[in-house]
Amino acid sequence: RYVLDDQYTSSSGAKFPVKWCPPEVFNYSRFSSKSDVWSFGVLMWEIFTEGKMPFEKNTNYEVVTMVTRGHRLYRPKLASKHVYEVMLRCWQEKPEGRPSFEDLLRTIDELVEYEETSG
Repeated sequence: RYVLDDQYTSSSGAKFPVKWCPPEVFNYSRFSSKSDVWSFGVLMWEIFTEGKMPFEKNTNYEVVTMVTRGHRLYRPKLASKHVYEVMLRCWQEKPEGRPSFEDLLRTIDELVEYEETSG
């Protein structure tokens, strides 16, 4: 596997965006709905940072190392503690520890309702 530019290239030649990928993609090229959930967590982070690049000061090689060792993106200033907890659930190391999209929809609906009523 090789980390080049904005993409990660596996030994089989497949390319994918490093900064949105979970450990199982780096290590085993395993894609699933749970790897999509990880990427959704990164998308949430981008929204709450108003479009910052994830791991903006790190090379792709550094990102692979950091994520594999358990490092996660910081809590954006615009994200409440509850919103950041959703992101962290998306970034669980093991895919089976991440929520399904159905669970995420339910959680986000509840979060919106909670944040609207608590001001």
